[in-house]
Amino acid sequence: MRSTMLDMDSRLRVATAVEKDETQASRSVFEILQRRGHPDAPPPTISDGWGGIDEAMLAVYGLTPEYSGRGRPATRKKPGKDWLYLQMVKQRDEHGHFTGTKLKAIFGNQQELLQLLGGSTAYIERSNLTSRMFNGRQTRKTLAFSKELGNHRAAALWEDAYYNLVKPHKSLRLPAGDVPGRKWTQRTPMMAASLADHAWTINELLTTIPLKC
Repeated sequence: MRSTMLDMDSRLRVATAVEKDETQASRSVFEILQRRGHPDAPPPTISDGWGGIDEAMLAVYGLTPEYSGRGRPATRKKPGKDWLYLQMVKQRDEHGHFTGTKLKAIFGNQQELLQLLGGSTAYIERSNLTSRMFNGRQTRKTLAFSKELGNHRAAALWEDAYYNLVKPHKSLRLPAGDVPGRKWTQRTPMMAASLADHAWTINELLTTIPLKC
């Protein structure tokens, strides 16, 4: 299974993990985020009702309460007071037809979560659709699945690199201003996040040696 963390402002896929189940994949994503700038607490997060994300947050960032000296020492990890995690759970009728969504505040105040994150997972849903379009190994109801976990990870890594660095996103474009003959300036997620100054070519992608992080 695959888990991806998406930055809503830039549409940048900031972390991706492929594991044998969704909970472990989510845990691996938070371990990546912990190394990349969120060492003490998870970033504010919104998701659907799947993936074991709350369990993954606790496994990576949760803290065991200090022993008070009385009774048995606590062993279960607890969330931080400033954690923010909102679930948008899809509701279906007895025939499996979609009827609406229900918001569920897992960590934090629901009103605060709505103001910060909104009440929609449209960006990640669009990213998931793009992922299935780009990566045949994730296309539903086909024989193009991966038999080896390593091969699936390699395909996901290549797809994310192309998505972040090469492919301009229509929702990220800006007015070109005074540039003659051009209406829009196209941007990739890396450009929107101020991590690149141009859309990469495939040649650049294949010949650049990345730093391990």
